[in-house]
Amino acid sequence: MPNIERIDGYAEELTAIRRDLHAHPEIGFEEVRTSGIVADKLAQWGIEVHRGLGGTGVVGVLRGKGNGTGRIGLRADMDALPMEENTNLRWRSTIPGRFHGCGHDGHTTMLLGTARYLAETRDFDGTVHFIFQPAEEGLGGARAMIADGLFQKFPCDEIYGLHNAPDLAHGEVAVLPGPAMAAADFFDITISGYGAHGAMPERSKDPVVIAMTLGQAMQSIVSRNVDPLQAAVLSITQIHSGSAYNVIPGEAKLCGTVRCFDEGVRKLMRERMHKLAAGIALAFDVEIKVDIRDGFSVLVNEQEQSDVVAEVARTVVGADNVITRAQPKMGSEDFADMLHAVPGAYFWLGHHGSVPVHNPGYVLDDNMLPVGASMFARIIETRLPLTSNV
Repeated sequence: MPNIERIDGYAEELTAIRRDLHAHPEIGFEEVRTSGIVADKLAQWGIEVHRGLGGTGVVGVLRGKGNGTGRIGLRADMDALPMEENTNLRWRSTIPGRFHGCGHDGHTTMLLGTARYLAETRDFDGTVHFIFQPAEEGLGGARAMIADGLFQKFPCDEIYGLHNAPDLAHGEVAVLPGPAMAAADFFDITISGYGAHGAMPERSKDPVVIAMTLGQAMQSIVSRNVDPLQAAVLSITQIHSGSAYNVIPGEAKLCGTVRCFDEGVRKLMRERMHKLAAGIALAFDVEIKVDIRDGFSVLVNEQEQSDVVAEVARTVVGADNVITRAQPKMGSEDFADMLHAVPGAYFWLGHHGSVPVHNPGYVLDDNMLPVGASMFARIIETRLPLTSNV
């Protein structure tokens, strides 16, 4: 069967909700307006609402017609990115430096569509927890909700999440059992040298030269220390130093990210970064401080729940549009932490448009909203079926 007809009937309203969220983006832990809209919608549909988990998180609780004890979580992220939007949409961002450039406004809207449908039909036996998460974009919103007792207060036997995918065709669904998205560390390296006049470099301990040396050396970690059969990335994404053409500064900073799928590789890369920094600090007679922070865990999909996603997708988008041999992604996602606590699966849903997420010209296709809502709803009806005697 295609999209759920009843959800298709919500398409215009879902589009209006999504575009309103898009015009009023809020970054991590600041999703006050967004979470308020979510809570109000859930309450209107008769869903039990809980607010404040992980700061601005919202959880809706809905029980089906039967007496079953099964419990399933459905999760959507709510935060925008701290970046400018470069589109001419009528509903473009009204807030400078804030942009739903990753489509979380669409994820939130799809889960709202699912919640409305399930609240109206309740054709399932068990309990659904609608989890609206703040601060997915590198700020640890999933961990904040878990630390606030998410799965103690709202126990789940399994959990599902999704992400829009402009690199897939409209209506395509991709799911990958096993490690599907990389772990991510973020690092800040501070080199404390000694400044001098730009014309007198011999009087300095030039942190800029040291930063370039260390940065180049760090690129050898993946090429010369990590097993070539293991995937890994080390990217220096920021260099900060200096304020004038004729002044050698006293300090330089290197910042960036490390990605991999294996905890052993992760440990190796951290150790090599520290050792290279220590060795170069000794060679140049300076102090180098290395701060490496655990940003995201490896996202691991369970086989059983991945099979559920694929089975449901065949009924919603058709067997020809289901991709089960997808390649792992070097991007990261903090839904990984929820999957470490509860078995589940995370999948990608394609839509029209080719501009990638996190690009200032990214546009989410509203036609995907009923598709995502139908996927979530069918997962619930498949995993928590009503028995004949209800």
